[in-house]
Amino acid sequence: MTKQELIDAVAASTGDSKTATSDMVNAVLSLITHALADGGTVQLVGFGSFSVGHRAARTGRNPSTGAEMHIPEAKTVKFTAGKALKEAVNLPPQ
Repeated sequence: MTKQELIDAVAASTGDSKTATSDMVNAVLSLITHALADGGTVQLVGFGSFSVGHRAARTGRNPSTGAEMHIPEAKTVKFTAGKALKEAVNLPPQ
């Protein structure tokens, strides 16, 4: 499902306009992004949790030349699925 498909589905489900729904979806995504950028976590009960992880600096290899290269440390985004989401995904097909 793409972002636009999500907006269309939410608009159809709520009866709101696609423009208003698009603004709401963009606002939610922006708030999640800002919370993670500030080092926080976002917990959506039943759905899952977004958090910030840390990947240490390491030495890697350039796949085309084989030369060693330094890969700097980086922050990563982690998602842990909640119990309800896991159960919904594992339901047998109907």
